[in-house]
Amino acid sequence: MALNSSNLFRSHPFDGVLLKWRREKSRVMAKPLKLQGVDDELQKILDANMDEAPARRKAREAFKHIQLGIDHILFKTPPNGLKMKESYEVNSRGLEIFSKSWLPETSHPKAMVFFCHGYGDTCTFFAEGIARKLASYGYGVFAMDYPGFGLSEGLHCYIHSFDRLVDDVIEQYTKIKEDPDFRTLPCFLFGQSMGGAVALKMHLKQPNVWSGACLVAPMCKIADDMVPPWILKQILIGVANILPKQKLVPQKDLAEAAFRDMKKRKLTPYNVIAYKDKPRLRTALEMLRITAEIEQNLEKVSLPILILHGENDIVTDPSVSRALYEKASSSDKKIIIYKEAGHSLLEGEPDDMILRVFSDIVSWLDEHTSYTAC
Repeated sequence: MALNSSNLFRSHPFDGVLLKWRREKSRVMAKPLKLQGVDDELQKILDANMDEAPARRKAREAFKHIQLGIDHILFKTPPNGLKMKESYEVNSRGLEIFSKSWLPETSHPKAMVFFCHGYGDTCTFFAEGIARKLASYGYGVFAMDYPGFGLSEGLHCYIHSFDRLVDDVIEQYTKIKEDPDFRTLPCFLFGQSMGGAVALKMHLKQPNVWSGACLVAPMCKIADDMVPPWILKQILIGVANILPKQKLVPQKDLAEAAFRDMKKRKLTPYNVIAYKDKPRLRTALEMLRITAEIEQNLEKVSLPILILHGENDIVTDPSVSRALYEKASSSDKKIIIYKEAGHSLLEGEPDDMILRVFSDIVSWLDEHTSYTAC
């Protein structure tokens, strides 16, 4: 007999969870964004289903000038003196990948910084401000949206395999590193939150390729308060075998958890193509799996590293950053724990803290650029 949805829901052992999914299916999308001063036409773009890349690209195009005009210190760095380039390129898996670069206009970059963004994020909003700031100090900055994230092709925020995602990033950044204009330059990984896990996995897969890594609140372990209870996790593992793409994993408000500065927290809705729904089942389980794997392999981290973490981070666990610092086999390692700071050190803190973190990053890059190369 052919299986249909009614047979599936009657016979599966996780009836309760699946029936709840059926009842709440129409409400699984995040609440519609309401931005001040947005007319009805733009609101329709915001309210569209952004599961696929075309809708996300349309929203970004409609809002990019509004985004860059918001009152946030990251967007105070003017683009004057910078060469910026956006591109789409089909990778070896047939997926169209969005990438962007920021280069000093009148001088050769002194090093290359490869940006790895966080969970649900894109390289086109807050990352734009971070990249401009680094490029203004003479660095060439390169960023991409992972498949399924931001402007890149794929189901929004769906990670079937974290290792495959890392391989996609390696493929994209390797092509840039092999460009004759950049081949001899030092090359650093810059990973934020989940991007820290991406950067660490890239290093573990390519232990002798990178000049160093700057890890900002790296996702070496998800804080216990953000992880579902054990029994619910076991249920979710079972359900994920049939509904890997469904948005069923409970999650706290990430903006509330990550942004300490209330004024900046109110600006997070302007990141219009960020993923704001509940995590997809497979994505959540892959993130838990990969952080457990990284936590068990901290001693294999051998490249120069700068680890930055907020003392009060409740999204990623600062104690595991301390463990990374202690266990990493690298002879060149530094950790800074910022008192009272939360998760989003470069986006969600008071201006003086953001400037302090930037100063620490640039000082470390400058120090390591003077004697390293890829």
